[in-house]
Amino acid sequence: MSAVSANQSANQPAKAGTGGRAHTRVDVAVLGAGIVGCLTAREIVHRSPAASVMLIDRDAVGGGASLRSAGLHTPRGTTARVRRMTRYSQRFYTELRRARPGLPIHPVPMTVVGPRDGQPLEGTYLAESGPVPTRELPEGVRLPDGTAAWEISGCHYAVVPTVAQAVATDLGTGADVREAVRVHSLDVTADDVRLRLGTGETVTADRVVLAPGPWLSATPWAGLVAPLGARVKKVVALHIRCRPGPDDRAVLFQQEDAFLLPLPGRGHWLFSYTCPEWDADPDSPATGLTAKNLVEAKEILRRYAPGMADACASGRVFCDAYSGTGEPVVRPLDEGGRVVFAGAANGSGYRLAPAIAAEAADLLQLAGSGL
Repeated sequence: MSAVSANQSANQPAKAGTGGRAHTRVDVAVLGAGIVGCLTAREIVHRSPAASVMLIDRDAVGGGASLRSAGLHTPRGTTARVRRMTRYSQRFYTELRRARPGLPIHPVPMTVVGPRDGQPLEGTYLAESGPVPTRELPEGVRLPDGTAAWEISGCHYAVVPTVAQAVATDLGTGADVREAVRVHSLDVTADDVRLRLGTGETVTADRVVLAPGPWLSATPWAGLVAPLGARVKKVVALHIRCRPGPDDRAVLFQQEDAFLLPLPGRGHWLFSYTCPEWDADPDSPATGLTAKNLVEAKEILRRYAPGMADACASGRVFCDAYSGTGEPVVRPLDEGGRVVFAGAANGSGYRLAPAIAAEAADLLQLAGSGL
């Protein structure tokens, strides 16, 4: 850990002047203040209270993919690791909601629709969450021939940017949060990682956690990230102009990996489907909703909820990073392990963020009061 002067608070960054420009030393810099970055900073502060931590984002806390996230948590995973991460994250959010009842984390009943034999559901959902055969479906949703329905417990949805902002606020003096600050360069040396910020400030960090969301190809770290093979995919969710009731349930369509989510507070349903458009650019205005997106989404809706298909003409659209393996990527990007990547969660960034944060902190080798 960097030395801390006698008149400096233990968890505050050390600053020095360098030819008229600020120079700051920190133990850990977290790049990206979406839900993954915010929870990673929280994990570091909780594990190592004396560490100096800086959380940096090019926009606002909870922006980017987190701002557009549906925030749906389902207790599922297609691999053993993802199921472990799901279980960890579910416990975390349950405890967070208990500790902060004012946060917009809303339990929601869920029905899964899949092949009648239920084979794709076996081993996918946590055993304690079901699935249990059911006939309960929201009004207007039907079961096509050859399908059946199962009830899943332990689901919720959240207003993700609000949760991320609350987590960042709770860091208090435990972290220096920088918004609207871009990283212009990232250089790894044998002793540290040097960041040059758009403000002219230089930050020297002992460790860096890179949580860039869909900004995989940003110039400062594109070369480090490229070997991961992660790609950016467009994410589309339509607003369905039908007002859900307070007791309506979410519906997940297993074969299509799509879902309907009631949002009573917004006065509409959200329909998210797997958009097949790859290599999206998070800085491009072309990420908006297109006629092709509407055709693709409505084709699925007409199979399950034909009355909803003609009630959607807008939505929320962005993009996110996908690993290609179905599992998030949490791993060092350099031989010395000074830069740790955390993300590419395949559209499940919110759902798995607590577990991603814990794995990233594990790789930093944090001690109880220092690094």
